[in-house]
Amino acid sequence: MKKLVYLLFLFPGHSAIAQKIINIVPAPAEIKTGRGNFTINKETSIILEGSGLERVAEQLNNYLQQNYGFTISVTKIPAKENTIVLNYERMDFSLPGSYTMNITGKEIYIAGDNEEGVFYGIQTLIQLLPVTAEKNGNNNYPLSIPQLSITDHPRFAYRGMHLDVSRHFFSVEQVKKYIDHLAAYKFNTFHWHLTDDQGWRIEIKKYPKLTAVGGYRNGTIIGSYPGTGNDSIRYGGFYTQEQIKELVDYAADRYITIIPEIDIPGHSSAAIAAYPQLSCFPNESSQIPANTAWAGSREGKQVQQSWGVFEDVLCPSEYSFKFLEDVLNEVMQLFPSKYIHIGGDECPKESWKRSAFCQQLIKEKKLKDEHGLQSYFIQRIEKYINSKGKKIIGWNEILEGGLAPNATVMSWQGEQGGIAAAKQNHDVIMTPENPFYLNHAQSNHEDSVTQGGFNPIENVYNYEPVPKELNEKDAKHILGAQGNMWSEHLKNEKKLEYMLFPRIAALSEVLWSPKEKRNWEDFEKRLPGIFQRLDAANINHSNAYYDINATVLPKDDHKGIAWHLQTKTKGYVLMFKDEMETYFTVNPLIIERESHSNDTITYTGVLCKSYPDRKHSISEIKQTFYLNKATGKKITLANEPSQNYPGDGAFTLVNGVQNEKGLLWSSEFLGFSGSDLDATIDLGKTEELSNIKLHTLEQQASWIYLPSTVVASFSNDGINFTGQVELSKRTKNIFIADLIKGTNARYIRLFAKNTGIIPTGNPGSGNPAWLFVDEIEIL
Repeated sequence: MKKLVYLLFLFPGHSAIAQKIINIVPAPAEIKTGRGNFTINKETSIILEGSGLERVAEQLNNYLQQNYGFTISVTKIPAKENTIVLNYERMDFSLPGSYTMNITGKEIYIAGDNEEGVFYGIQTLIQLLPVTAEKNGNNNYPLSIPQLSITDHPRFAYRGMHLDVSRHFFSVEQVKKYIDHLAAYKFNTFHWHLTDDQGWRIEIKKYPKLTAVGGYRNGTIIGSYPGTGNDSIRYGGFYTQEQIKELVDYAADRYITIIPEIDIPGHSSAAIAAYPQLSCFPNESSQIPANTAWAGSREGKQVQQSWGVFEDVLCPSEYSFKFLEDVLNEVMQLFPSKYIHIGGDECPKESWKRSAFCQQLIKEKKLKDEHGLQSYFIQRIEKYINSKGKKIIGWNEILEGGLAPNATVMSWQGEQGGIAAAKQNHDVIMTPENPFYLNHAQSNHEDSVTQGGFNPIENVYNYEPVPKELNEKDAKHILGAQGNMWSEHLKNEKKLEYMLFPRIAALSEVLWSPKEKRNWEDFEKRLPGIFQRLDAANINHSNAYYDINATVLPKDDHKGIAWHLQTKTKGYVLMFKDEMETYFTVNPLIIERESHSNDTITYTGVLCKSYPDRKHSISEIKQTFYLNKATGKKITLANEPSQNYPGDGAFTLVNGVQNEKGLLWSSEFLGFSGSDLDATIDLGKTEELSNIKLHTLEQQASWIYLPSTVVASFSNDGINFTGQVELSKRTKNIFIADLIKGTNARYIRLFAKNTGIIPTGNPGSGNPAWLFVDEIEIL
């Protein structure tokens, strides 16, 4: 039970009892504070009034020993005072895990509706212990905790966190620590993503090549897709079946169920590399995008070295189904979970479209198309898993072509898949990419590569898992929610911790605490305690909560921009400094372009303890503004951008800020799914023009394509536009048009045509392409 120290060490402590700050995360359903304290010392005893609670008592004692240097006696003999009593009580809540706690001057009484409830009560008790004593561990007793009364119970049955070990492999000890993190915050489910294109991580005795071949890749791209290079290091690893049993038991001791994921029929490059006959085209080499930085041979079937979606998927042949049944037989023997996750996401249909076998199978089974073939694939696997007494979970793409009869849907592409499944009477786990992908950036100033857009802790905390579109009957199908941790850019444990904390604390409150109990302002008050506890345990974490938040807005007269700075930190001074290191405190900072010039200027926002203390900043934010004739001017759009990438509306295109970090700064883009950009800028007066630029983004692995054409036209009345000019020059992702001398206009209309449907052979083929646009410059 050595690892329990780590588990219990994570909770925000009661470091300011005198102020009655009760730092419990997730917040209990009901809590009443009292006066006075209870003291735990070497003479305190644990009284087991309920049977079978020896393990929970042992966990508490292990924690006391390793952090305070003493243990207390455990007995079944009643005592009148200085006791911690553990018991069972009937509690009329629908979900297991509820508990009650009453702390008086003489005893601590903890009762759960089952053993799990007592375990959660012990975790809450540990949170009340002083963090300073934990930090030095030098026999700091007696331990004083406040008198209070708690009644607590979980809101959702499914409280999950996910970890991808395919892109980057984590050792058994690291996975144990991850499980400790989950238990510390009262999660009860660990979704373990074990297979993908970049590696197969679970030993299957009947198919040893899955790990011998599929468990390793010859290199890994450097940076974001397609990579600035390749490290050319053979990379991989896998878990033996004995190690998996060990981890399953380890999680069970902490009341966590592990749900394994075997991703099919897409994301199967590693399996196909090991057994090429799983492919519709076993003699073809793996399709590797030409611009991918690659290590080693490109011949034959390969474990992928980059991220994204790949065309070579499992063939729906009898060989594949027999293979999967054999694999699943071993998986189901290892994991007692009632669920098996079968993926089902991002399965390109190109191989099936050009496979004579697949086309014949579609005709034989009277399927509509390849989406129907995917439904056939998933339903056949579901039938087999159901025959073994288990159920399947799949990502929301399993809705394509018709949902398997008993499937549970994990909705990641927004909420619509979950809403549709719930209305069809299927159980749902909400895990929308925004805000539950915790591998996304939590700061606008990340100093290392992350996946996806900006997802601060506030987004996580304020999400409501039950969509308002569902009526009371359908809402009952929402089992809970899950945070996901994809590992493309998590190369070590410290980076994993950094991405996890403190957002996991916010997520725990979403899943455990009653909806009406959740309060962001109250959670903010408990955040310092969370950071203190994490620091004491030497757990890496993000301090993005203390970032300076900057907002760019147009001036009311549209003759410039205003840079507003804000901070959540109380009692500090916000200042600006320019390139000459001159400080000033005016907020917002008004930035206007000098007449007849195009300026580039950089300012820094600084958070300090006081105005004179300029050298000791708590936080800084630097921003370069590219000023031109369009900056801050009035702009309108004929087509609204997608709700997923709205930026700051049309003003995003004329705010003077150019995106320099790609999707990491997704808020600086307007995203159009399948539609065009049609923008009109009013310069306020007729100006002579010499040059127009449109900044865009290309990231085909994320379905983002350059526009097929970009044209500008001009007007002096905003109604009649003439003189159409194509922006035909290009520097990287910037489209440019040099205008003839004497071009004068007040209004400029810029039209960028979306490339349309993604072509065959590319990630997301057959879907509408995204058009991402950033800044418009008019010189």
